[in-house]
Amino acid sequence: MPDLITEAKAARENAVAPFSKFKVGAALRTKAGTIYRGCNVENCTYGLTVCAERVALLSALAAGDREFDAIAVVTQSDEPSTPCGPCRQLMWEYCGNIDVTLSNLAGQKIEYKLADLFPHPFSFCIE
Repeated sequence: MPDLITEAKAARENAVAPFSKFKVGAALRTKAGTIYRGCNVENCTYGLTVCAERVALLSALAAGDREFDAIAVVTQSDEPSTPCGPCRQLMWEYCGNIDVTLSNLAGQKIEYKLADLFPHPFSFCIE
């Protein structure tokens, strides 16, 4: 099975970050082993920017997948960076308490369960 960090690093190469220069890659794995890559895509207003984690998740959902077990996120920061609040919320809603691996280009790695990064999620959703 492909390594999620390697997949996230490869996704990061496609990032569109002309304003911040902060490229992010994500790789989301389904329980069946399919991997969806995502990269951040910036917009000059920043408000329309889409994070790598959401690109990977939305790609998976658009392909019909609904069961996930892990995500890796790779950044260029000195310390591995955590997902933003909106990414944590969407991951919680669609992925549950998955494994989250954060890494940087220097090879540092930190592993969490999503509940550790998002201890009090909003989880009241009307179906």
